[in-house]
Amino acid sequence: MSQPLLTDRMALALHRTRAHARAHADRGAWFLHEEARDEIEERLKDVNRRFTAPAIVTGHPALWADLLPGARVVPDAPVLDLELGAHDLVIHAMALHWADDPVGQIIQCRRALRPDGLFLAAALGGETLQELRAALGEAEMEVAGGLSPRVAPMAEVRDMGALLQRAGLALPVADRMPRRVRYGDMFRLMADLRAMGETNALAARHKVVPPRGLFPRAARIYSDAFPDEDGVAATFETIFLAGWAPSDDQPKPLRPGSAQARLADALGVEERGTDE
Repeated sequence: MSQPLLTDRMALALHRTRAHARAHADRGAWFLHEEARDEIEERLKDVNRRFTAPAIVTGHPALWADLLPGARVVPDAPVLDLELGAHDLVIHAMALHWADDPVGQIIQCRRALRPDGLFLAAALGGETLQELRAALGEAEMEVAGGLSPRVAPMAEVRDMGALLQRAGLALPVADRMPRRVRYGDMFRLMADLRAMGETNALAARHKVVPPRGLFPRAARIYSDAFPDEDGVAATFETIFLAGWAPSDDQPKPLRPGSAQARLADALGVEERGTDE
């Protein structure tokens, strides 16, 4: 049985093409990518290693291609154009949240890594656009009597961290960077999403013209439920992932029971049994 598709790849490509064509005019809308890129750069500095064969997986090459000199940039297609064991660093840049098979994407990246190569990823997380999701859902129930998929489901940080282990990466780390942004109204938020190429590209979306009153009603619900000074609040959550291709010389956890000293001695306290 085939896995159901999350994303309409043709629609996503169309949205991205339109966004890239206007990137010079809507540069401010790309703040999420710029923040993710800055964070990835800082994390690479912390690694303190020189990478000689990096690759970047992204749907936005104009924004990410010059992150690392000589990096090979490939699109975030279902089958990644990466060679087996060809890279010492693979970055999956702000595209994993559109993947039908995110663990499959990470596995492909891991296979492209040399032993002890580094995988890094940045993607939108589950708290992203929670206000917009709620307002559209309530408005659609009122206006149309039902719901249709309008905001893509995004994974929680604990689920994303589990994907690293499923993909066979060592020393996995997952963390999150939430951001609260104020917009004048819901329509200005939607304009930013359009400018980033992040509008609805769900395969299950309704492809008919929405009811005329849907978005005005959603905007009123949004402003009433999520006010922020003279505008409305929008939540974005970026999840960062890191893991290493397995290697014999990596640090490994000690075997249970192999400790040579007691924790109680190190802490200077009296050891007590569980029944105490």
